[in-house]
Amino acid sequence: MSTPSDLRIETERLILRPTAPEDFDGWAELMAHDSSRFIGGPVPREASWRGFMAMAGSWSMLGYGMFSMIDKASGKWLGRTGPWCPEGWPGTEVGWGVLPSAMGRGYAHEAAVATMDWAFDTLGWTDIIHSIAPDNAPSIALAERLGSTWRGPSKLPSPYEHFDIALWGQTREQWRARGAAG
Repeated sequence: MSTPSDLRIETERLILRPTAPEDFDGWAELMAHDSSRFIGGPVPREASWRGFMAMAGSWSMLGYGMFSMIDKASGKWLGRTGPWCPEGWPGTEVGWGVLPSAMGRGYAHEAAVATMDWAFDTLGWTDIIHSIAPDNAPSIALAERLGSTWRGPSKLPSPYEHFDIALWGQTREQWRARGAAG
């Protein structure tokens, strides 16, 4: 399955599109920062490349992956968000990772709402999780704002099995009952 070259989701402030080669510098910046400790980092640029290519490969092979978040006004790469479910993952996830310079401005919420809609409507997912470290208060707050509830502790597959995570989530019916609120 190939990625449609014209796949774009537009929100008020963002363009969400599949991973593209020009996104790598932003991706590497995100993964080098201490805040990436919740998403598998911090790692050097070379290790970032492997994760970046895995996401591009997910788009190519499965037709989905995390979207690149692009600021409409500046064209700057702000982060990644969207569906992710590698082999052995504890469920169908919509996750997020935002550059530190873009944190606290509502971009992750705006993008997560759009990509959850897309995952439920386009991919046909019936359940979405968010795997979050218990000390990642901003992501927990975002999951709650999205209407997800705590489901308990869980484990990620290798090489992330040492991460302490809990699952937050909701069903498609819960999401739809919630409407556009939040």
